[in-house]
Amino acid sequence: MPPDQLRLRQVCLVAPALEPAVEEMGAVLGLPVCHRDPKVGVFGLENALFVAGTTFLEIVAPVQPGTAASRFLERTGGDGGYIAIFDCADPDARKTHALSMGVAVAHEIDRPGQYRCVQLHPRDCRATMLEFDRTVGGDELSGTYWPAGGDGWQAHADPRVTRGVRGLEAVGPDPEGLARHWAAILDRPLDGGAVHLDNDARIRFLHGEGRERLDAVLLDAADPDHVLREGERRGLLTGDGGVRMSGMTFRVSRA
Repeated sequence: MPPDQLRLRQVCLVAPALEPAVEEMGAVLGLPVCHRDPKVGVFGLENALFVAGTTFLEIVAPVQPGTAASRFLERTGGDGGYIAIFDCADPDARKTHALSMGVAVAHEIDRPGQYRCVQLHPRDCRATMLEFDRTVGGDELSGTYWPAGGDGWQAHADPRVTRGVRGLEAVGPDPEGLARHWAAILDRPLDGGAVHLDNDARIRFLHGEGRERLDAVLLDAADPDHVLREGERRGLLTGDGGVRMSGMTFRVSRA
C-alpha cells in the first residue's frame, strides 16, 4: 500500500435498538448481515455489519447506560453518523499529524500483527469521529478486514441491490470551514469542495441548519428502484429523494 493511501472503509451509525435497525437497513439496501462482533460488548454495545462492495456499514446500539453511544444518542437525538472509518498505511503517522493540529485521540486499539486503530475525538474533528485503521493482510480491499471478523465476510457480499459506497456528506452552518478542517486532518486537498479518497469515494460538505454532522451515505445501487420503493413502503423517504435510516440519509445512484 502506498504510504499516503487513504480509503473509506466503514461507516458506523447508532440506533437505540439494534435488531429493528438491522432489519430495516437490510431490507431497504438488499444486504445480509456479514458479521457481528461480540467484542464490542466490553463497550456496552452490540453491533451488526453489512458489506456494500468492499465498504462496510455498521450499526451499533447500547445495551447498558452510560456508553459513548448512548451519550451520542442523547446529545444528537440520533441524528447523524457516529464514525467515519478510513483504511490507511500508517495510523500512527496520521495520529501524529492530528495531534500536531490539536486534535485529540479518543481511543486506540493495538493488536500487533493483526490490527491498528486510532479514533480521533469528535469534539476536535467536528461533525463526527474520524478513525484511521490498518489491517495486516488487508492491502487488497477484498482481503482481510479485522472489524468484520478478518475473513469470511466476502461470502456475504450481495451486489444485486447495493453495489458499493461512493462517498459521504457532512453538513453544517459553515460547510467551507468544515471542509478545510477535514481536508487538513485527512491530509488531502479540497477539489471542487470535496475530499477525494483512493477507492473512488469522496466526502462532500453541504450547508445545513443546526449542528455539524455526518449526514448522508452516497450509494452505488444496482437496483435503486428497490431502495426507494422499500424506503417509501416503510415511510423513510426524505423530501430530496433519499432514504433516512439510523440517523443518516442514504442517496442512491446508478453511476
